Amino acid sequence: MKKYHFVAISGSLRQGSLNTMTLQAAQQLVPAHVTIEHLSIEEVPMYNFDLYDKHPPEIIEKLSKAIKAADALILVTPEYNYSIPGVLKNAIDFLSKHPDKPFDFKPVGIMGASPSLLGTARAQYQLRQMLVAVNALTLNQPEIMIAQANTKFDKTGHLTDEPTKALIGKFIVSLSEFCARVSA
Repeated sequence: MKKYHFVAISGSLRQGSLNTMTLQAAQQLVPAHVTIEHLSIEEVPMYNFDLYDKHPPEIIEKLSKAIKAADALILVTPEYNYSIPGVLKNAIDFLSKHPDKPFDFKPVGIMGASPSLLGTARAQYQLRQMLVAVNALTLNQPEIMIAQANTKFDKTGHLTDEPTKALIGKFIVSLSEFCARVSA
């Protein structure tokens, strides 16, 4: 079976983030033929095209290379005010201007976790619209919108909800199958 290497970005920088815990749960739930590498966007400066003067910032170079080299990208987003967090939008804006076009035809899976009953639905739909603009190929199903996520992790940050674990496992398998179809 072909091996797949995915990279993943959490749209939350907060300690104890439900979305970062979701990303970590996905890393633990991967089948043997998949790996997931967590990429941090903590050091991405505020977007300003002037920073591209001669070369993109070093962190943008690093992120772009990692995304280009990966079989797929996973974006894990919280929902703030019906939208994605500014830090995630900022990183996408920076990466969208990179001359290597890291999102171009890149398979992308989206997940999100929230204490709310909607589980990041509105943010994910806005994120899907943004990914159209950068020519990414988003996985449509299954959608991972973890509602009441604050009840699904233990005090150490481990996912304890079995149906959510099963859904994330299905998501990872579906993303690897999507990669196979895209590369064919």
